[in-house]
Amino acid sequence: MKIATYEEVKDLCNHPEKLLIDVREPHELLETGSIPTSINIPLDRLEEALAKTNPRDFRGFFGGPKPESDTPIIFTCRTGRRAAQAVDIADKLGFTKYMSLL
Repeated sequence: MKIATYEEVKDLCNHPEKLLIDVREPHELLETGSIPTSINIPLDRLEEALAKTNPRDFRGFFGGPKPESDTPIIFTCRTGRRAAQAVDIADKLGFTKYMSLL
C-alpha cells in the first residue's frame, strides 16, 4: 500500500483532481477537527458510498465529487488502521489510484 506524504496532503489544494477521504466517524471530527479539503465518509458507509451512490446524491451527502475508478484518492483516519481498510475496499471496488495517510 502506498503511503501519502505530508507534502502531498499539504499540496491537495492545488490538485482538485485528487480526493482526500477521511473515514473517521463524525463525532471524531467534532473532537479533533478535519483536514482542509477532505470529505468525511465513515468507514462503515464507504463501500456503499463508492459503489452505489449516484454522483448527485454523493455530492449532497458528502460535500464533494464522487470519485471515478481512476480518481487519485488519499484515505485518512486517526491511526491508519481504518484508512488501510478503506484502501482494501477501494481496491475491491476496482479503484486504481489510492493511498493511505498515516
